[in-house]
Amino acid sequence: MQIFVDAFGGDHAPLEIIKGCIEAKKTLPTDITLVGDTAKIKDCAEKNGLDISGLSILQADAVFEMETQPTEILKSRKDTSMAVGLRALAEGKGDAFVSAGSTGALLVGATFLVKRIHGVKRPVIGGVMPSVDKPFILVDTGANVECTVPMLCQFARLGNIYMQKILGVEKPRVALANIGAEATKGTKLQVEAYAALSEMSDICFTGNIEVRDIAFGKADVIVADGFTGNVILKMYEGVAKMITNELKAMFKKNSLSMLSYLGVKSGMDAFKAKMDYKKYGGAPIIGVEKTVIKAHGSSDAYAIQNAIRQAVTCVQGDMPGQIRAALQAEKSEADT
Repeated sequence: MQIFVDAFGGDHAPLEIIKGCIEAKKTLPTDITLVGDTAKIKDCAEKNGLDISGLSILQADAVFEMETQPTEILKSRKDTSMAVGLRALAEGKGDAFVSAGSTGALLVGATFLVKRIHGVKRPVIGGVMPSVDKPFILVDTGANVECTVPMLCQFARLGNIYMQKILGVEKPRVALANIGAEATKGTKLQVEAYAALSEMSDICFTGNIEVRDIAFGKADVIVADGFTGNVILKMYEGVAKMITNELKAMFKKNSLSMLSYLGVKSGMDAFKAKMDYKKYGGAPIIGVEKTVIKAHGSSDAYAIQNAIRQAVTCVQGDMPGQIRAALQAEKSEADT
């Protein structure tokens, strides 16, 4: 297995990317290739005392800047580490690509360089997130701001396949993000999507879910248009960070509170670990011909290591193949 990693994508590139790749190589059954300026990668490793002898490097002359228009990855920015890595993946030189760079550019590149799976209307960014008892996937988290009912139905199917084949949930519960539980709630899109999702025999649709209930593990797949999904994702991350910071400040208030912390330390550590996005590594772009993982822009070495782990899991589970098979079965059923 070969995983390409964008060495210059993200806020802490290339150092944290290199460190994450080194750690991933130690524990995962894959070869890893850093994509970027060879001289800069080697110089960074040498200055920080890092041994990159176990990693390969694919030369790329430039970096895709966050402020650049995403479509330029197909035009003036073909020489960037992101574009070079995606092309190598599309040409069959590897099995997956991981980047913490521009979300928009990665989505454009995955869609038009790696290509959509036949039958997929729009690829989605699936955010794997924690709940009170187990992770769930939110589709879409920002790839498709404006959606139609057929698109939301396909998001549900793609998320369902991911949960079944990659995370091993036998019968995922699928819910539609909305402002109320009733079938008549929401805009015209949500009302019509509710009716359409209710008629899908290949998923277990449980109805609408209000945002306040998401964290309590009431669904395995949350379906939303990209605007709503991105708002949910960012709020989820922000509230989790606020709670952990407030708890930390409360226990550090004085010597007595610090002493009392020792009695709940194990529980606090478990809570912090549960809410840490870094352990999920990144969000898969679901619906393209090869595995592409979008890591968080602020990813450190631990997050990059887990993004690579997620890529390996997706390749081992043949996520694109599972989607192709499901869509073919759906087409065959519709033709009969």
